[in-house]
Amino acid sequence: MKRRSLLKLTAWLSLGATTSGCASSAPPTFRVSAEQLQEALARRFPLRYQVPGLFDLNVQAPRLHLLPDLNRISSQMSVEAAGPALRRSYTGEFDLDFALRYEPADQTIRAHSLQVHSLRLTGLPAQAAAVLESYGSVLAQQSFGEVVLHRLSPRDLALPDSMGLQPGAITVTSQGLVIGFVNKRSP
Repeated sequence: MKRRSLLKLTAWLSLGATTSGCASSAPPTFRVSAEQLQEALARRFPLRYQVPGLFDLNVQAPRLHLLPDLNRISSQMSVEAAGPALRRSYTGEFDLDFALRYEPADQTIRAHSLQVHSLRLTGLPAQAAAVLESYGSVLAQQSFGEVVLHRLSPRDLALPDSMGLQPGAITVTSQGLVIGFVNKRSP
């Protein structure tokens, strides 16, 4: 039986998973690189949000920054705002950070627990800036609220599943994400 488990673990490691420490004592982990996260998220952008009769916001693909000390990811996005209420176009930056969670229903890693830091538009009058700043958290929820950052494939999960394991903690490192596996809970 130990030999079969060791063979399964070896096969899983060759598919991109790693272990931390000794294979016989530490549970397996799966890694997702920062580049994989950036590519997956970039496919969902640009996004456009309208406040009819007032302004439109165009949000470009975010630049992700890993925050291992906080176990979060930050994001900066270029934004363009234009419309009748603004009288001209303004460009700027939108900054936020978020935590991650695993969604078992579709085997995805998702952003959650958003914290908006700022929505800055160069040259925008103070009153209009205040309106857009208050709209920033709504924009963040629409842009990132539960957005899928990575999807684990059936192949990624086949071996852990056969070993009675499921994804557990997600840890942000300087290189990307490390997804730990834990014993499945009984129904």
